[in-house]
Amino acid sequence: MRRRVDFQRCYRRGRKRHGSLASLHYHSTEKQDVRLGITASRKVGKAVVRHLLKRRVREIFRRFAGRDLLRPMDIVVHLKPASANAEFTTLVEELEGLLATLPRQESATHRPGP
Repeated sequence: MRRRVDFQRCYRRGRKRHGSLASLHYHSTEKQDVRLGITASRKVGKAVVRHLLKRRVREIFRRFAGRDLLRPMDIVVHLKPASANAEFTTLVEELEGLLATLPRQESATHRPGP
């Protein structure tokens, strides 16, 4: 996600999941895929730190095993200042735990067919 409108939709109409290092905002869409947006304020750190954390979050999401099972939605990961000092493994555990709580698609056997 890149447009401000999409981020605002997630914040205003979406649901939330909170962790100690990040907050997850998500909103279901009519599109066929899952889109990821990442925000980090200056409270997190200088630009180098924020960009490093954003790259890490993208990689964690890319490797997340349950990504293909998620419903079509927009997800915004908002990084908290504590994430700047966190170990990578700690960040992985928290984000995977938050992502695992998101709504899943219905299985293929339960979908209404044409």
